[in-house]
Amino acid sequence: MDWIVSPGLTPYPEALSRMEQIAEGIRADTHPETVWLVEHPPLYTAGTSAQIADLVDPDRFPVYEARRGGQYTYHGPGQRVAYVMLDVAKRGRDVRRFVHQMEAWVIAALAEFNITAEVREGRVGVWVERPDRAPNGDGSVREDKVAAIGIRLRKWVSFHGLSINVEPDLTHFDGIVPCGIREHGVTSLVDLGLPVTMEDVDVALRRTFGDVFTS
Repeated sequence: MDWIVSPGLTPYPEALSRMEQIAEGIRADTHPETVWLVEHPPLYTAGTSAQIADLVDPDRFPVYEARRGGQYTYHGPGQRVAYVMLDVAKRGRDVRRFVHQMEAWVIAALAEFNITAEVREGRVGVWVERPDRAPNGDGSVREDKVAAIGIRLRKWVSFHGLSINVEPDLTHFDGIVPCGIREHGVTSLVDLGLPVTMEDVDVALRRTFGDVFTS
C-alpha cells in the first residue's frame, strides 16, 4: 500500500488526472494500491446521478463532472478527502462488499473519536444522530451527514472515494442539495464538539484501514 498526503489545497482537475494515472498503473501492475489524502479549494462535484435541480447556487463555486457514482457533493478546506485506488479484482470482484467496506472504514475511523456513526437504508453516506438539536417534525431524532462516499470502478480498479467533514465551512453546503437529500443536514467533527485536526483523522484512517480491507 502507498499512502500519500498532499499539503495545501489540491486543484480538482489535477486530482482527477493523478487518480487516472495511479489507477492505470495499478491495472498494469506498475503502481501499488494507493490511498491519497487531500483537501480541495471550495467546489461542487456532480456524480453520475446528479439532478440539476439539486444545484441550488450554480455560480457560487466551480462545478465539476466527477464521473463517480452519486449526486452533488461539496469539497473544500477543512474536509479530508480520501481517494482510494484499490484492485477490487484481487479483493473478490464484489462491488457491494467494497462499498460496504468503505462505509465500515469511515465508521471505524470515527469510532476512534468515540463517534457513533451509521449508515441508513436509502441514504448515501455516513450519519450521526443529533439529540442535542431540535427533533424532526415527526418527533424523530435529527440525523446529520458527517461523511460522503462515491466511487468509480474501471476494469476493477477503484478510484474516487470518501470525504469526512473535519472543520469545513458548513454554509458552503447550502449551494447544493447534498447527495439529493433534503430532509437532513450536514455536520462536521468540530460541529459535533470535537477538537479534531486533519492529522488526527489521517491517523485514524490509516490505523483502521487494515481492519476493514483485510483482503
